[in-house]
Amino acid sequence: MLNGVLLTPAIFQSPGPMVFEFGPLAIRWYGLLIALAVLLGLWISTQLAKSRGLDGGLIADLLPILVLCAVLGARVYYVLFEWRQYQINWLEAVQIWRGGIAIHGALLGGLLAVIGFTRWKRLSFWQLMDVLVPSVALGQAIGRWGNFFNSEAFGLPTDLPWKLFIPAMSRPEQYLSEQYFHPTFLYESLWDLALFVLLVVLFTRRNSQGEPLLANGAITCLYALIYSLGRFWIEGLRLDPLCLFGTLADGNCIRIAQLVSIVLAAAGVAGLAWLYAVGRELPDPGRPQ
Repeated sequence: MLNGVLLTPAIFQSPGPMVFEFGPLAIRWYGLLIALAVLLGLWISTQLAKSRGLDGGLIADLLPILVLCAVLGARVYYVLFEWRQYQINWLEAVQIWRGGIAIHGALLGGLLAVIGFTRWKRLSFWQLMDVLVPSVALGQAIGRWGNFFNSEAFGLPTDLPWKLFIPAMSRPEQYLSEQYFHPTFLYESLWDLALFVLLVVLFTRRNSQGEPLLANGAITCLYALIYSLGRFWIEGLRLDPLCLFGTLADGNCIRIAQLVSIVLAAAGVAGLAWLYAVGRELPDPGRPQ
């Protein structure tokens, strides 16, 4: 047993969301993991930027804007699709510490930040995105463990050996009699970690002339495609989806994350086709024509 993380060698159970509490001071695992992801991402993207001849200091300059826009995007996205929950007391919409963020909103907010930054600095949007997205994948792999500590974002009931125990207070009403669920946080964490490794390997590969093997934007397109394939499948297991129409309880939920994943995967395929089938550079929003 490791601090309550494992009940047996095969059953996961969260020890709780708090690292420690001292009076009004409370440190949560989720916040600690996000901070770790940001710091690791800063270091990794700085090294990748330097390997492409970019000023590594650009990443540190971008970071505060990127984090702010990502957090705002994640919260606004969630609130918009859960507005029925907030319309009675809309002040709760700004209480982000009470939970409620969405990764696709964070990606959209971060994308807007990078577009603005590259226009301001007159940089290649796709070159900078390729430097950033491996760190994004790693950050997602780390951040998903925050869902574990919070006993949230889990999947359907299961009896598989790696099942996740969820306390009764965190179970959906229709599953109160169940104890063990798919650890979808783990599935996505492992998927994102594998994606991070793949992207770094491809980023660092060079051709016989010593130039980067992949064209600007290819790493970003691969991220959009591969991440979305995994997210589409994993989202189908989850019991807490954001629904465009219907609800999970009535069986008519149109899962927003799956729709967005289809769009992102299609965009990734289109971008790769434009680069390698058409043989042209991607339009650069950082350098408008």
